[in-house]
Amino acid sequence: MRNIETLADGWLFTKGSLAGVPAYSPGPEWTEVSVPHTWNAFDGQDGGSDYHRGACWYVRRLEIGERAPESRVYLEFQGAANVAEVYVNGCKVGDHVGGYSTFRMDVTTALMPSGNVLAVKVSNEERSDVYPQMADFTFYGGLYRPVEVLVVNPTHFDLDYHGGPGVTVSSTIGENGAALLDARAWVTGAKAGDLVDFQILDEDGNEVACASQPADLDGGKVRTLIEIPDAHLWQGTEDPYLYEVVATVIRHNEVLDEVSFLHGVREYRFDPQEGFFLNGRLTPLRGVSRHQDRLGRGNALSLEDHVEDAYLIKELGANTIRLAHYQQAQDFYDLCDQLGFVIWAEIPFISKMNDDPAAHQDCISQMTELVIQNFNHSSILMWGISNEILIGGDSPQLVENLRELHALAKSLDPTRVTTMAQVSSTPKDSEHNQITDILSYNHYFGWYGGHLEDNEAWLDDFHAMHPDRSFGLSEYGCEGIISYHSDDPQCGDYSEEYQAVYHEHMARIIDERPWLWGTHVWNMFDFGCDARKEGGVEGRNNKGLVTIDRKVKKDSFFIYQAYWSAEPMVHICSKRYARRAADAIDVKVYSNQPAVSLVVGGKPFATLEASAQTDPHIFVFKDVPLADGYTHVEAHAGDVADSTSWQKVAEAYEPYTFVDPEGGNIVMNWFDDVSADEGLPVDAPYDESHYSVHDTVSVILDNPEASATVTNAASSIANMRIKASMLGVLGNKSLVEMFDQLRSMSGNAEGLEQKIAYLNQQLQQIRK
Repeated sequence: MRNIETLADGWLFTKGSLAGVPAYSPGPEWTEVSVPHTWNAFDGQDGGSDYHRGACWYVRRLEIGERAPESRVYLEFQGAANVAEVYVNGCKVGDHVGGYSTFRMDVTTALMPSGNVLAVKVSNEERSDVYPQMADFTFYGGLYRPVEVLVVNPTHFDLDYHGGPGVTVSSTIGENGAALLDARAWVTGAKAGDLVDFQILDEDGNEVACASQPADLDGGKVRTLIEIPDAHLWQGTEDPYLYEVVATVIRHNEVLDEVSFLHGVREYRFDPQEGFFLNGRLTPLRGVSRHQDRLGRGNALSLEDHVEDAYLIKELGANTIRLAHYQQAQDFYDLCDQLGFVIWAEIPFISKMNDDPAAHQDCISQMTELVIQNFNHSSILMWGISNEILIGGDSPQLVENLRELHALAKSLDPTRVTTMAQVSSTPKDSEHNQITDILSYNHYFGWYGGHLEDNEAWLDDFHAMHPDRSFGLSEYGCEGIISYHSDDPQCGDYSEEYQAVYHEHMARIIDERPWLWGTHVWNMFDFGCDARKEGGVEGRNNKGLVTIDRKVKKDSFFIYQAYWSAEPMVHICSKRYARRAADAIDVKVYSNQPAVSLVVGGKPFATLEASAQTDPHIFVFKDVPLADGYTHVEAHAGDVADSTSWQKVAEAYEPYTFVDPEGGNIVMNWFDDVSADEGLPVDAPYDESHYSVHDTVSVILDNPEASATVTNAASSIANMRIKASMLGVLGNKSLVEMFDQLRSMSGNAEGLEQKIAYLNQQLQQIRK
């Protein structure tokens, strides 16, 4: 039987540059760590775009213990970012490219009877052949998921095929309510007479179906069909019923290997005019996106971290999660199966395609691993092939690569659909919108540009233009920082109140459009992006409904809970807006109950009925008086209640208002007065003692005057307000490369070369 040991403790770690493969030799250059571990837990979240990217070493003793003479020993790495080389006793046993998937290595022949040493070189340095290439999040490095030793019989379920389990099950539902399971297995080292046995157990552990097949036929490939009469269906978050599949390899009266997993019986379809159907029931998918990092931990999460995230999303009332922008932990996929979330799983083909042919092979490898390793997760319904890939520009090669990724996913798994997330500026009639089975768009109208009402206008226009295409909203959101507050929230003020207003609007228009197959808030949690500096917060994207430490739910969390959760709830907004320079204020309350009553200073103030509100989940109590000192307020809705206190003060509390050090003077029409003959050609000689478009973004951003000049130009070209902090993710790109990437996002790209030449002329007037 299979034996598994987790290698959590006993690791030594160093960032130092070493000659050769290190031995296990504790010393001052080494730090003792536990795995999961990342070396960017702090510098990847503190801003400055200067987190460590390079090669680091992990070393530990590797004692296997007593085992059967013919057994095989595998090392399993569930995540090593982004490239790993593995050595046992100084000998290289394998390597892996791609930072988000599982990989295994058979190390049997490299082992000695005792005194073994495991050394792993891991690198997150930039490479042309590894995705992600460019993205708005920190590329954490390290052995950030568990490392395990697997000791198996020579005859075992295949462990060598792209990190997969060696067993798959899919199912269909017959007219009589029976489920037909297509069970397959791949066995290494099978001998005549060996069997593969499948057992299907219900949630009480009772066997409801079984089947056996010889293991040695067809090169160890096994397939059988199993029927579950009157199957209990997996109905998403409403009823996530799961059967257990237990697959065993048997020789005579001995089980040689065993794999078990959970399986949900379900069918689904996407209707462009009606929406998403799960088991024949209209089930609009409404949920969030999730990055996997946390404050002070980076992406090195524990099982408890994953559990907390899953249950916070369940508390929100969501029924779908987009797991962006890479393969995530098996623990989290397991939780999604068990809680009933419908999952969009994707690869990190994001923002920009690299022309290096090896980069496309990495895409193929990551897509293959994503599908093979996660085939058995019933929660996954969509394979995502790219995100905002047109930021880096379009080309026939990009289209070809995307079509190949779509075809690959369909060939590996014909039971699921493919999708992609388009950058907002992708033309509605783009051929990219015809590549995958379904699609979605990322839109930030009302934050980066445009107005809130542009969201529904765009959605309705696309829906009318493409009545035969199922599409959704893959990203939407805005920054919300809980220390900023306003009585008159405006786009760009970073206040908790504006984020709430934004999501109130989005929740309503989404609810009115059930034909949107899926919508995913960006993001469930604030997450690390070391290049960012938004709202005075460095190293972070603040669009989460919950803070990066998972300690605070922002007001925007509760508007979705009011819309999506069946659990009775009531929430008073702006509690952190504690000091009020006013005699009376409006009090806003979210609830999913039919009426809300407000009690002020211990006395009933008013009761509002949901039917009388513009939005049935938003209750606004006008002109609530504030007494001198503190006023205690309670909101009651059925059996649930919420309360807070506000302090009346003489003057407004200044720290509630964000003062933007970049100023609010970004010019959106910066090139309007540029005549056709102005500006020197970009390739003309230039003075290197002054700034130019040949400098990198990071160099430009170090100088306030040069930074302001470039952000004005970028805003004008992209036709939306772009701040210096937003450009930080492009740090090592030259301005010429940056503007070439902005070309595809622009509504004002005409004469781009002339505009870049003019910008170069302006920068040449600023001394370094």
